[in-house]
Amino acid sequence: MKYQNVYKILSIREWDDAQKIGYINTDLDKKDGFIHFSNANQLAASLELYFSDHEEVILLLPCMRKIESNLKYEPTDGDSKRKGFFAHLYGDLKIEDIEKSWQIKRGAFQLPKSILLEAELA
Repeated sequence: MKYQNVYKILSIREWDDAQKIGYINTDLDKKDGFIHFSNANQLAASLELYFSDHEEVILLLPCMRKIESNLKYEPTDGDSKRKGFFAHLYGDLKIEDIEKSWQIKRGAFQLPKSILLEAELA
């Protein structure tokens, strides 16, 4: 199973920290031992479940060509209410690996049209 694109959501603080050190290093990712991603279909739930207390977040699109060899698509664990396979990066996600970023604000988190259209294709 492979997705056309995967996305990383960060808080503003996490993005600021990443830009200072050169790579993404969130508490959750450190705890779990891999970088969490969502595909276009999973973004809305990820935003609601993990970022509902944020007024704005950073949405990152990594360059798939740079990271795909280290991606694994794995099911959620038994404790999760979520179903399906999620992309996990075993390795570093460097700032230089980011192809595009968006700052999105609450208002049901307005996703970019290109991502909404990608979700319709799945």
